[in-house]
Amino acid sequence: MKIRVLGAGAGGGFPQWNCNCDNCGRYRRGEFNGKARTQSSIAVSSDGRNWLLFNTSPDIRAQQEAFPAIQPKTGIRDTGIKAVLLIDSQIDHTTGMLMLREGKPLEVYCTEMVKQDLTSGFPLFTMLKDYCTINHHPIACDETPFEIPGIDDIRIYAHALKSKAPPYSPHRHDPHDGDNIGVVVEQISTGKKLYYAPGLGEIEPQVMAAMQNVDCLMVDGTFWTDDEMVVRNISHKHAREIGHLPQSGAGGMIDVLNGVPNARKILIHINNTNPILDEDSPERKTLDANGIEVAYDGLEIDL
Repeated sequence: MKIRVLGAGAGGGFPQWNCNCDNCGRYRRGEFNGKARTQSSIAVSSDGRNWLLFNTSPDIRAQQEAFPAIQPKTGIRDTGIKAVLLIDSQIDHTTGMLMLREGKPLEVYCTEMVKQDLTSGFPLFTMLKDYCTINHHPIACDETPFEIPGIDDIRIYAHALKSKAPPYSPHRHDPHDGDNIGVVVEQISTGKKLYYAPGLGEIEPQVMAAMQNVDCLMVDGTFWTDDEMVVRNISHKHAREIGHLPQSGAGGMIDVLNGVPNARKILIHINNTNPILDEDSPERKTLDANGIEVAYDGLEIDL
């Protein structure tokens, strides 16, 4: 199974266009040892030709241009993208579908709650019906395995995560199963498994069970501390309040991942304020000491 990180940043990417926080400011001044990152998305394939996209960020065009394997190979109009699976309905995970409107009908896999958001508060599905059209395939959150035509030798299991729907959603303050999901992606022929959950606010039993039974974890790396945005005067909201488990502190992501001894551990969806973006920072050295990697655009994994 081939996994390509198309984008490793949180909403806004890094550096964020309007941000002059310590990270963004030092990066622009050339005083920062770290990589720029576009907004989070990954692609998975069993053959290196036919790819399943997990989320479509607003940066999808640049991400495809940086990835020859997914670019057109045959015919006048072509793509290696066979289907899209949406983890949630957040703007930074769905807006890229607008960039794919010139193609054939999009085969989109998502939960009923995500479909509702994308036909109401942010009606992408409605808009795109006059361009490429959307073929919606529902995802249940009960870990019933399913396969996707054109993505051979891959099986997927999904479960619900505790999370809020996006701010634009009609049910923002009325959470439902399916607002956000975690997925196990398995290559059938080898049994190798990836767990992908870029938005994790709480380690529920089904999350820990999945983590303990996969070969690679790609999980929420948004914030280092719970009050990261508050102390920088960027927001009054804490990490856990908006559905992201911080890395540091008791019960944080480092503690969680240290309880998963047998998998490769990779953080993704990293906010522009997070000090782990600086490869010389003490926070990054802490991750290194704990065997935890930080995803970057273009990272490729073969399982």
